[in-house]
Amino acid sequence: MIDHESDLIQVREATERLLTAAASLDNAATAGPSRLPGWSRGHVLAHVARNADALVNVLQGRPMYADAATRDADIERDSGRPIEIHLADLRETADRFQAVGAEPADWSRTVELRNGVTDSASRIPFRRWVEVDLHHVDLGVGYELEDLPEEFVTREIEFLAERFTGLESVPETALWSADGRIWTTGGTTGGVAVMGPAAELLGWLAGRRDGTALETKGGPLPKLPAL
Repeated sequence: MIDHESDLIQVREATERLLTAAASLDNAATAGPSRLPGWSRGHVLAHVARNADALVNVLQGRPMYADAATRDADIERDSGRPIEIHLADLRETADRFQAVGAEPADWSRTVELRNGVTDSASRIPFRRWVEVDLHHVDLGVGYELEDLPEEFVTREIEFLAERFTGLESVPETALWSADGRIWTTGGTTGGVAVMGPAAELLGWLAGRRDGTALETKGGPLPKLPAL
């Protein structure tokens, strides 16, 4: 069962970690490349701030973004700001998200995200946690997948495995973590086993690592669709 209140606490803690890391950057480092192709660290920080606004929209029953072009333009617009402005924006938007999350609401209701995707309102805080912590890794400032909280790693593997379940373009795949946990994903044919540390499994599923650190049996490493 999803505990949105607990997840809001995790979001707050993840945000503090991100803000501490970002505060160590100067303007030159902020303008430098992140680990996401074509994005500077400033793009990543701008996206995290704008995502908080977008998820507030979702919780309040408005469209997540006006449209894809506006989303992209807002990130590009904000990407080149001085680090002090990024930090203030991140703090303000994070506080707004927490405030809306604290309001009385029906957390069992269905809400709509981008591209017609729907989900339970109760999972929005976890989605925000994903945005904050994975993009912290994307900054490339010393926070790695191996540093992510164990609960986060487990739940995000579960979430992504569920996302790819039923896709016949992905062979039926068993995910075996080094500590013995097993998840399944993909379609109904193939029978591939992918094995390795949980952080490596997460990195591959989330498009953050190429999977070369993983072992496979029954076939080659499956090709996953872009997130």
